[in-house]
Amino acid sequence: MLPIVFDLDGTLIDSLPNITDAVNLLLGEMSRDPLPATQVAGFVGLGEQVLMDRLIAATGMENEDRADLMARFLHHYEITSRDTRLIDGVEPVLQALKGAGAALGLCTNKPRVALEPVLEHSPLGTLLDAVVAGDDVPRRKPDPAPLLMVMEKLGANRCLYVGDAIHDAQTAQNAGMPFALYTEGIRDDTPITADVEFSDFAELPAIWRSF
Repeated sequence: MLPIVFDLDGTLIDSLPNITDAVNLLLGEMSRDPLPATQVAGFVGLGEQVLMDRLIAATGMENEDRADLMARFLHHYEITSRDTRLIDGVEPVLQALKGAGAALGLCTNKPRVALEPVLEHSPLGTLLDAVVAGDDVPRRKPDPAPLLMVMEKLGANRCLYVGDAIHDAQTAQNAGMPFALYTEGIRDDTPITADVEFSDFAELPAIWRSF
């Protein structure tokens, strides 16, 4: 059976509130005004280094110690990630897919320090068969290396990749894998090419069977 590999932020979990909280805790420490979630959404998806680049550019913190900013942010992010909420419908659908024999993997740009609390404090820790975090490999999505590593862990040479953003679609394309787009995640208006789109996780088992 075809394994299913998922993106995390905006696909399986509603992480934007947690990321926004971590960003604003850092900004408060640096005597900067907080940012709205709509602006922080434009920082996420390509890992914590890109997030920090965009945050620094948006808030004028060019003269601050970047390593210190990153350490502070990751500290807050690890704590706020403990309260991450699964997107509606995710848990029962993952359980149903596992019951039907699907191997489930995770390919995310989220750093391991923020991923572990999510796995520990949510059902994902017991539902996923293979996990690759953003800092588990030298190159991050949209490079295909993280997705290929998940597939190797699953013992598979093909999978269905599920994500919510353009870099997820590019990852699947770069790896030569079919891509299912979850349309309700963290994304802007950039057109995204997908093999199939869905807005409700209840649709996913039928999509999986179609491949």
